Parts: sequence; structure tokens; C-alpha cells
Amino acid sequence: MISRLLRTPLTWIAIVVLAAGSAFGLYWFQPWKLVTDTEVAERLTVVETPVGPSPTAASAASPSAAPASERPTATMVSSGEFVSHEYETSGTARIVRAADGEHRLELVGLATSNGPDLRVWLTDQPVLEGRAGWHVFDDGRWVELGKLKGNRGDQGYAIPADVDLSDLTSVSIWCKRFAVSFGAAPLV
Repeated sequence: MISRLLRTPLTWIAIVVLAAGSAFGLYWFQPWKLVTDTEVAERLTVVETPVGPSPTAASAASPSAAPASERPTATMVSSGEFVSHEYETSGTARIVRAADGEHRLELVGLATSNGPDLRVWLTDQPVLEGRAGWHVFDDGRWVELGKLKGNRGDQGYAIPADVDLSDLTSVSIWCKRFAVSFGAAPLV
């Protein structure tokens, strides 16, 4: 019975279609990424922090009191905490300006799910909690800074000099393949 089935062209067509469909499904959805993590541990910029009125705190946080290798080299432009969208996401996003005027987006302590085709976007859309925020970031203006380097840890992305940051008020971990935000942070 089975040998007779294997001799019919319809059986071989079905086998080829199933194999091609399975290969495409594995490529498109990349299910192994749901159970694997990519950790990144890039060196973050030392950022000058505001100092309160306490003289003890002022002397402890004074740039001249810190070793030369740990003195602030940049100022904080904006920052915000991630909120979860499609997947549980936590960490901090911050934009820092180096002494030479260059801007950089840094993701500090990022923890999210891994996924196919994840990108880092600066956007002009507000960060909405829950399902309401899943699909809003491609509705307005956005700037892609690159592929997400890893779904865990600290990482930085150069912001091109021609990008006007005045109306880019949030950052999204954007799954380009499925047009959904894994998580986002308002930049204030």
C-alpha cells in the first residue's frame, strides 16, 4: 500500500510542498529564538549626573574626585524606562551627548524576548501601555538605528548627525517582520 502511494506523483508533490512549507515556516518564525538569549555587555558612556545640595554628595560625585578613566564624558539628554508590549520588556533607554556633540542611544539593563528581525527605532509616537502600544510606532516618523544587538544587557547605538531629536520622543524594540513592538520607552 505504501509503496503504491510513493509511486504516485500527487504523493511526491504533497511531500515537496510540506517540506518547503516547513522550511519557510522555520525561516519566517524562527521559533528557537523564543528559548535562546543573546547577551551584550558593551561599555556604556559615563554620564554626568546632577548633584544635590549636600556637600558630602557633591564631593563624592564630583568629576575631579573620580579617577580619570571614570570621569563623565557625556551629558544625559533624555531617558525613560521600558514598558512591555508584545513581550515582557524592562530596562532603561537613554540618549547621551558626548563632549564632541555626537549623540548615542544606550539601552541599559535591557531584558526582552529574542525574536526575528528586531530593530531599534527612535519614534515620534507616544508610548502606550498594553496592546494599545503594540502597533503605533510605524504610524509616524521613525528612525532605525540598527538591528538589536542582543535581547539582554547593555548596548549602544550611534545616532546619525542629521537626525533631529526634537520630536523623537520614544524608543521601540521593533519586530520589523511582524510590525509589532516588543517594548518601548518614553524619552523625557
